[in-house]
Amino acid sequence: MKQLLPCFLLLFCLPLASQENFPVGARQAALANAAVTLSDVWSAHHNQAGLGFIKHTSVGVYYENRFLIPELGLGAFAAAIPVGKGSFGISFRNFGYKLYHESKAGIGYGRQFGDNLSIGMQLNYHLIGFSEYYGNRSLFTAEAGAIYRLGKNLYAGAHVYNPGQPRLTDYGNERMPAAIRFGLRYQFSDKILLAAEVEKTGEFKPRLRMGMEYQVHTVLVIRAGISSQPVNSSFGFGLKLKKLRVDFAGAFHQVLGFTPQCGISYTFSE
Repeated sequence: MKQLLPCFLLLFCLPLASQENFPVGARQAALANAAVTLSDVWSAHHNQAGLGFIKHTSVGVYYENRFLIPELGLGAFAAAIPVGKGSFGISFRNFGYKLYHESKAGIGYGRQFGDNLSIGMQLNYHLIGFSEYYGNRSLFTAEAGAIYRLGKNLYAGAHVYNPGQPRLTDYGNERMPAAIRFGLRYQFSDKILLAAEVEKTGEFKPRLRMGMEYQVHTVLVIRAGISSQPVNSSFGFGLKLKKLRVDFAGAFHQVLGFTPQCGISYTFSE
């Protein structure tokens, strides 16, 4: 019976997972994943154009316990390594358990063009396991994005994921859907950030995301967000401890419940 519950949840969650492309990062999760305009080490998972603005090598690890079900846990790693006028990004994530699991590894690069524009792209390798009875499926995807500074405090971002839409199985015509995201970020001050984006994935309805970040103190940041299709709310906080950053978040699904998230990242000096 304990094994059946995750199976039923997977049947419900997999369409949502493909719609979200397994978003990664506790800061991003607290902002309802309105992250297409953000620039940090987790840009390797969201919009590789954000890598172009990174000036120091950074690494991060992340874990979430989706709906408090251990079998639906997701772990991830990211690294950003500045080279020349841009940065390379390395990303990895793993979701699921022995009856269904999905891993994704990617390498990307983001580069600035002038002071206002950054463009990035990435190639990914996916390994999808359907238990010992159905074997594994491996495939490749690509993604690319851009971030442009429209004004002193206003940024626009766009990202395209998986335009090739490879087939998930050798039989039938089920494919991994493509996704496109557009968003804006406005920095009201050094302390307040507002981000919003819309995502369209395959045949799903467009999904709207909005999030706000407020720096209460030099070491403390609080965040909140909301998204549609379905309606989810999120919150979180971050601790900035010199080179170390610790982020916590919680997301509420209107049907399936609560998901806690945690991320740790470290930035190296030159």
